[in-house]
Amino acid sequence: MLKECRKHDYWDATYEDSMNLIASLPQVAAHIYRRTYHNGDIIAPNPEEDWSGNFAHMLGFEGIDFKSLMRLYLTIHADHEGGNASAHTVHLVGSTLSDAYNSFAAGMNSLAGPLHGLANQEVIKWVFEMIETLGTRTPSDDQIKKYVQDTLDAGKVIPGYGHAVLRQPDPRFVAQREFAREYIKDSEIVNIVWQLFDIVPPILQGLGKVKNPWPNVDAHSGAILVHYGLNEYSFYTVLFGVSRGLGVLAALCWSRALGFPLERPKSVTSEWLKTQLDK
Repeated sequence: MLKECRKHDYWDATYEDSMNLIASLPQVAAHIYRRTYHNGDIIAPNPEEDWSGNFAHMLGFEGIDFKSLMRLYLTIHADHEGGNASAHTVHLVGSTLSDAYNSFAAGMNSLAGPLHGLANQEVIKWVFEMIETLGTRTPSDDQIKKYVQDTLDAGKVIPGYGHAVLRQPDPRFVAQREFAREYIKDSEIVNIVWQLFDIVPPILQGLGKVKNPWPNVDAHSGAILVHYGLNEYSFYTVLFGVSRGLGVLAALCWSRALGFPLERPKSVTSEWLKTQLDK
């Protein structure tokens, strides 16, 4: 236990837990996938593969292209900045000196929210619903424009568009688009994603109140996974979670090594709130 060692050694136990957890995450996630969608036909790990390639193997995908996709996917979905909800949750819980397992579990509960990690599932679900409504997998630009406008008129958002911080196309979206251009030819679902990239931003800009009309990382990931046959979009957030472990657990080790204090939210008085309202 951490309390039994000197404070400047806390990082050591956290590093060991983090490495064990990162090593286990792909096998745990693949076990869930095979048990849930493939009748419990579990695939043993292949020690000859790298971390991402072994994960693809245990999921049941042996193609070289898909393994390349997993290397990209697991890189770009790792913790990209500490301000997102799941990364912050890991940091917050970890600041109590809770171990890596508890801290990571807390972060995954945060990732499961529809405004965060669950969004990647919502995007592909929305695309499938559009295809069903329009009755075609090769819609015209005008058909997509109308469907997007109908979605907005119904008081709904366009999944995968907008970001609280970014004010330009998400570089993670761009990375996936470049991958698709190199490895994927004539995918109807991917083509729809590219049509949306051309169509949605001008419509959102026309509303006059959207700060960022550009696609985020979630806007593209599902279409590529569907192309390779990973159609079970309820699993996509689990993939996100495996990746996020790389970043948040590395950050947790640094928090221990640098001796970061217990994080406390700022408290304000009623009088302070009244003053702010007066301003």
